[in-house]
Amino acid sequence: MQPPAPKTVVIAEELALFRDGIAAICEFSGRFHVTLATGCGEQAWKAVESSRPDLILVDLQIPNLHSLEIAKRLGEPLSGERSIATRSIVMTTRTDRKTVLEVLRAGAQGYFLKSGSGAQLVDCMDQVLEGGIYVSPGVNVKSLFSLEQRGALDDPLARLSAREYQVFSLMVDGLRAKEIAARLQLSPKTVDTYRANMMKKLDIFDVPGLVRFAIQRQILTA
Repeated sequence: MQPPAPKTVVIAEELALFRDGIAAICEFSGRFHVTLATGCGEQAWKAVESSRPDLILVDLQIPNLHSLEIAKRLGEPLSGERSIATRSIVMTTRTDRKTVLEVLRAGAQGYFLKSGSGAQLVDCMDQVLEGGIYVSPGVNVKSLFSLEQRGALDDPLARLSAREYQVFSLMVDGLRAKEIAARLQLSPKTVDTYRANMMKKLDIFDVPGLVRFAIQRQILTA
């Protein structure tokens, strides 16, 4: 009896060393075949459209097309067809409640912390491909859906819409408005509107203030 064919995987990760490491883990397992490993979100999406892999592993802040846009597109019908069956795992270093929730709400089935081991990554991929939802053990899952946890109802980040949070996240990572617009595939004017609304809700009106806030909330490290 022949073993089952390996599951096809696209890797979208900005850091080449980390990208190569993930590809090596996939191939060494014997259960996954990497069809593309790239540092460009747009290139990864084109590969998904053309080859329909079983799984895409995507860095949260992948350049050129935001990871959450990729996850969202996977759940939408394309030109009258059914949605693409490719399942998605977002990889990141962030453990804050808002980021985890936005990733899951966008439609990703896996939330993997880059501090995890190779064995954990394979376990994550297996669970997602079997139809489950995976969140890394380093995330306090119980806190995600508890409205009372750490005053979540009064959390200013909770007031941000998905787009506003994406703009916030990219701004504190150092991207400019035009770069954010390109990555989210929005007009610069629309990004300016989201940015203004986001700053008003957070009551912070400059980028250094946003960065300090992100460090305080452990979204960024100092």
